[in-house]
Amino acid sequence: MIDAGEVARRAGLGGRTNTIMQTCFFAISGVLPREAALAKIRGAIEKSYAVKGREVVRKNFEAVDLTLSSLARVPVPEAVTSRRYRLPLVGDHAPPFVREVTARMMAGRGDELPVSAFPVDGTYPSGTARWEKRGISRVVPVWEPDVCIQCGNCSLVCPHAVIRAKFYPDKRLEGAPAPWKSAPIDARGFPEIRYSLQVYVDDCTGCALCVEVCPARDKQDSSRRAINMAAKDPVVAAERENIQFFESLPWNDRSRVDFSTVRGAQFLEPLFEFSGACAGCGETPYLKLASQLFGDRMVTANATGCSSIYGGNLPTTPWAKNAAGRGPAWSNSLFEDNAEFGLGLRLAADAHLEQARGLALELQDLIGRELVAEILGAKQRLESELRAQRARVDELKKRLTARAGPRPLALLSVADHLVRRSVWIVGGDGWAYDIGAGGLDHVLASGRDVNVLVLDTEVYSNTGGQASKATPLAAVAKFSAGGKSTGKKDLALQAISYGDVYVARVAFGANPQQTLLALREAEAYPGPSLVIAYSHCIAHGINMQHGLSQQSLAVSSGYWPLLRYNPAARASGENPFSLDSGAPRTRFREYAYNELRYRMLQQASPTHAEELMKRAEEAVTRRWATYAEMAGRGG
Repeated sequence: MIDAGEVARRAGLGGRTNTIMQTCFFAISGVLPREAALAKIRGAIEKSYAVKGREVVRKNFEAVDLTLSSLARVPVPEAVTSRRYRLPLVGDHAPPFVREVTARMMAGRGDELPVSAFPVDGTYPSGTARWEKRGISRVVPVWEPDVCIQCGNCSLVCPHAVIRAKFYPDKRLEGAPAPWKSAPIDARGFPEIRYSLQVYVDDCTGCALCVEVCPARDKQDSSRRAINMAAKDPVVAAERENIQFFESLPWNDRSRVDFSTVRGAQFLEPLFEFSGACAGCGETPYLKLASQLFGDRMVTANATGCSSIYGGNLPTTPWAKNAAGRGPAWSNSLFEDNAEFGLGLRLAADAHLEQARGLALELQDLIGRELVAEILGAKQRLESELRAQRARVDELKKRLTARAGPRPLALLSVADHLVRRSVWIVGGDGWAYDIGAGGLDHVLASGRDVNVLVLDTEVYSNTGGQASKATPLAAVAKFSAGGKSTGKKDLALQAISYGDVYVARVAFGANPQQTLLALREAEAYPGPSLVIAYSHCIAHGINMQHGLSQQSLAVSSGYWPLLRYNPAARASGENPFSLDSGAPRTRFREYAYNELRYRMLQQASPTHAEELMKRAEEAVTRRWATYAEMAGRGG
């Protein structure tokens, strides 16, 4: 036995245990003489990690030594004497499908399942990731109510929807468990309202992004923030009790939430939760936020890539539904046709809508002319308008259920389409910039009301780190081992050239409010929209805990200008192009050399690296000047 996580921590490797487990294998298996095997392991470390720097090599060497001293032999008795038994993977309160199918697959026994156990139409129940309590982190965030300013930043950046907030009347505290934490809500005019932040400790990956983003510090002890990482074991029992109480509190009424701000958006229920993405993932916070804003109307076409693995990889899915049974519909397509697939979802929704409108007009004498007129003439861009429309459609469905006949039944089957669908086409840069670029261009030129979200990691993250057309100049990736010698494709500028496509470039680690604004504007725009989201990635060769700092540096260096191009602004005579970030105040290399993908070349070939870096900095300057001119800043 070995506590590999503890050895990795002591060696400074974070959660990386591959060197440790490899050492264990050769130390005990006898496949090679022990000393010969260890010599080969050290040689492999030198060969594999030399380009990453001597410090990385040293830490791996130290991990080998610590492994050998940490291995412990456990004698196995001849007969079983223990009365302990393995706890079930999911509890009895889980839905039948989860207990009978999902849990068996989680246990590695999926081959035992008969074909009859699976859905006949290929659909899978939503929200099953909430039953997969992996408990992979030994440290978890702990909330300090007396320090918290209730800004919502930690909830926004959490990649796994582990941190959630609610407000509620203080009388609800009567049923709270002893360890429950709360504070008066930090808003005027609500003296009897409490605020609580809940951490789902068994779902936390320990990435610590929440601590990095927290702006609130104890005035007496500046090292103590409103949220801090602490050992899980001492708090897990209390937090499990708290989670049960937290889930008994209803989610806040959307009409009482100002989700035009990050502070308010934290009170919206996430319908993308507990995914299996990497700890500290830079992609999933965008999907989680979209699910909070549009989830009960959201239809998602997802391209092959990381988002298809953490989004729909069996046995569980993080896409969930609310108490009313509504949530995002999600389906995965291929690299080469996802944009067209998403356009098909839009065309289908439009066809259903026209069918519903026609049937409503045909049956208006039966169900009420006034109600039909209100439904067909309703605006549906603001949240308040959508809420009103949903109430009207609910009344329509109530009246239809009291009527017999094939035509009322036909309208009932498509009535929900009278509430505007929110169609999202999602994928990474490998899809959007490369393999699916032709299809994406076709969809952006279609004029249809579709929303495209590009999770830009600037590399084929899921398939091994190959260069894409989004990979920047001077960065190292597979197929660009000598540093990429061509610049990053400007997908935003290409889309802006159409003139009628909403375009935004966002980075939640640099400006979360601008990210929130762009997603809401894109969804409200009645035509094609494109949101390109900076997504820090483990493939960049960074400490993922500092991913938000890297996002901020990317923006402050001018490499990733935040922008919005809204064609609707022309109606009021405004410049549709808005440059939402300030002029560069740091050099591009100050951002780039924090990442291994740039440092590798600097170590292997300093002269060539400097040549490419100068070209990269010149490209950043040129592109910034172009955007500044478009925004009317005069260069």
